[in-house]
Amino acid sequence: MTIALQTFNLVKRFGGLVATNDVSITVEKGARQALIGPNGAGKTTLINQLTGVLAPTSGRIELEGRDITSLSVHERARAGMVRTFQINQLFKELTPVESLAAAISERDGLGARFWRALGHRGELMDEVAALLEQCNLVDAMHRETRVLPYGKQRLLEIALALAARPRVLLLDEPVAGVPDGERREILNTVAALPDDVTIVLIEHDMDLVFSFASRISVLVSGGLLTEGSCADIARDPSVKAVYLGEELVGSDHV
Repeated sequence: MTIALQTFNLVKRFGGLVATNDVSITVEKGARQALIGPNGAGKTTLINQLTGVLAPTSGRIELEGRDITSLSVHERARAGMVRTFQINQLFKELTPVESLAAAISERDGLGARFWRALGHRGELMDEVAALLEQCNLVDAMHRETRVLPYGKQRLLEIALALAARPRVLLLDEPVAGVPDGERREILNTVAALPDDVTIVLIEHDMDLVFSFASRISVLVSGGLLTEGSCADIARDPSVKAVYLGEELVGSDHV
C-alpha cells in the first residue's frame, strides 16, 4: 500500500470547543475516498487543516510521506495538494480559456505574462484544450465566467484544480447549489477524473458519494466514527443513527 495522505491524531481547539478530536485518516494513492458527516461534524475544519488554512492545535499531516504540517497553503499546493471550494472562487470577467491559461502560466512561473502566451505557446493551449474537453467546457470556452450556468462554473473550478497538476485533490461539495438538470455533467466529470490523482470527496449528496467513492470516512462531533467500504457504511447502524437516518434503508446502496 502506498499512502498519499495521512493524518495523525489531529486536534483543533477554538477555546473550549474541540472542532477536530484525535482524527487519524489514511488515504491510499489513487484512492477515491469520501468524507461525510452531519453539520458540525468537523469536516470543514479538517479540510482547512489539511490545506493549511488552519494550523492544528496538535497532530501531524503527511503528504506522500512528507510532513507538511507547517507548510503554507501555497506551499502545499506546490507540493501537490489542491482543493476546490464549496462556494466557487473564480475570475468572473475571464472566460474559461483565459482562466485556464492564467492558472497554467502561474503554475509554470509566467505569472501575469500569460496574456502574451495566449496563442503563442502551443503546449499551453494544447493543455487548455485538453482540460476544456475533459471538463465539458468546450461549448462555453469563450463566454465570460459570470454568465455561465452554475454547473459550468463548478466544472471550471474542477478544471482549474486539475491545471495545478495535483497528486491529491480535495473536492469540497462539487454539486452544492447546482440545479438538478446540471448535476449529471458534474457527476460524469468527477467519475472520469484521472486514476493517478488521489481524490478525497467532501459531500452531502449520497448519490454522488456512493457512485464515486470506494472508501468512506465518517466524522461525528469532531471525531472519526468509522471507516469502510460503501457497503459497510451503508449497513452500519451507528452511521444510520447519527447521519444517514432512514435514507439508505431499502435503497440500492445497501
